[in-house]
Amino acid sequence: MVGETAFLKSRCVDGVLEIALFGEIDHHSARGIREQMDTLLFMNRPRLFLLSLEHITFMDSSGLGLILGRLNVARELDCEMRLCHLTDRIQKILSLSGASRLRGLVIEEETV
Repeated sequence: MVGETAFLKSRCVDGVLEIALFGEIDHHSARGIREQMDTLLFMNRPRLFLLSLEHITFMDSSGLGLILGRLNVARELDCEMRLCHLTDRIQKILSLSGASRLRGLVIEEETV
């Protein structure tokens, strides 16, 4: 657990790294989550990185920065990144930020 507001669960199978984020992603929790995610990405060097956001209860600009920063890491590793299981609120934040137009980031359309 990172701080008291956020944590992640992960698994890597056959070159696919799946990370599910839980809780509140804000400036207090983003640093620890970022460090954990980067460690998992560099250790596993997956061909596909799936980031599930369905269990996020709050996300501010730090959360958006966290996601976009991991996109840069994925690009560095020549890895496709997909955001999945988005809530309507998270989808709206991503849409307003223009993230859907970024090269190398796939935002799956289904919402929870």
